[in-house]
Amino acid sequence: EFLQRNGYDVVSIDYRLGMKDAKGVGVLDFFPLFRNTINLAVEDLFSATSYVVAKAEEWNIDPTKIIASGSSAGAITVLQGEHTICNQLPLCELLPEGFNYAGIISFAGAVFTLGGAPEWSATTAPTLLFHGNSDTQVPYNKMAFFGCGMYGSKYIAKELHEVGVPYWFYSVEYQTHA
Repeated sequence: EFLQRNGYDVVSIDYRLGMKDAKGVGVLDFFPLFRNTINLAVEDLFSATSYVVAKAEEWNIDPTKIIASGSSAGAITVLQGEHTICNQLPLCELLPEGFNYAGIISFAGAVFTLGGAPEWSATTAPTLLFHGNSDTQVPYNKMAFFGCGMYGSKYIAKELHEVGVPYWFYSVEYQTHA
C-alpha cells in the first residue's frame, strides 16, 4: 500500500510450498527435495513475471523496471531466481528472451546450491540485501558441506563486490531472522 500510494505498481505473488507436507524425510532425500522446493518457487516467480511482462503494455508497466523483492523464503526465491538468470539455467526458459530484473531486494535471503559456491556474473541485477547477523534460520554468511550449501547475504555481497555488480548490503547487528 505504501508503494502504491507513492506511485509504484506492485504485484504480489503466491508460490508453491514444496516441503509443506514433508515429514520423515531422510538425510539423503532432503537436499534434492529442498532444491526442488526452491525451484518450484522460482518457477512460480518466473511464470508470474512472464505474465506481467505480457500484460505490460495493457497495464502501462515498463518491463525494464521490474524489481523482484522478498523476505525469508521469498528472499531465497528472488535471489535464487537471479542466480538462475545469471547462469542461464533451464528455468530461464519461462522468462522472455534476454529478460532480467531491474533489481533484486532480499530481506534475509540466501542461495542454495548442490554444486559448490554460487557463481555470479557481471550481468547480475543491482541487488539490495538486508540481513541480521544473528539469523539462525537463513545463514547470514554461509552453511556448506560436501558441495551443498546455503549462501547468505554476507557471502553474496562479497561475491557481488568481486565481480563489480552494484549492490548494497545492510547488515543488522545482533538481529535474528525476525
